[in-house]
Amino acid sequence: MIEDNNTISATARLRLLLPYVGIPILITAFFILYVRQLSVYMTLLYVLMIAFGYVIAVTDLKTKKIPNRLILAMFSVWVLIVFPLILINIDLAMGLIINSVVGMLIGGGVFLLVYIASRKGLGGGDVKFMAAAGLYIGFGQVIPAMLYGTVLAALTGITLMLFRKLTRKDTIPLAPFLYIGILLAIFWQ
Repeated sequence: MIEDNNTISATARLRLLLPYVGIPILITAFFILYVRQLSVYMTLLYVLMIAFGYVIAVTDLKTKKIPNRLILAMFSVWVLIVFPLILINIDLAMGLIINSVVGMLIGGGVFLLVYIASRKGLGGGDVKFMAAAGLYIGFGQVIPAMLYGTVLAALTGITLMLFRKLTRKDTIPLAPFLYIGILLAIFWQ
């Protein structure tokens, strides 16, 4: 079958979409577990965090980079969701905004300090990702998410070094581990 440059075969499309099949599975699991326990806004923020985080984790695994456009999209969507709440219920909005901003400052601040102290051993995208994630999951979930994710990454790195699959100079993408930490924080709340 001859194809021109503007068409993509069904197999190629499937290969592009296959890594993202986990998004609907995770969102479905979240709805089954928490749909009646959370407010509409928190449910929406968690669902979007699950989707954005998944895309960022897959992207970081493939390229060892977190594109700024994905982080910007996370921040922009958060603003688009929270702004209407200000018009509807200012008290609820202020509580959500304070919780989210504190989560952002803690997530981004802790990782920024590690970024500076490690002389860029930690990627700048990871700092921005945790800041954006802090907006979505808030103060109460960002600290456990960071803890779970970094411990999991450290254990994985040590295990890979023990089996000589990784040296001390090699790097591993951190976003997938942070994402798992975020999922654990969300699902074990």
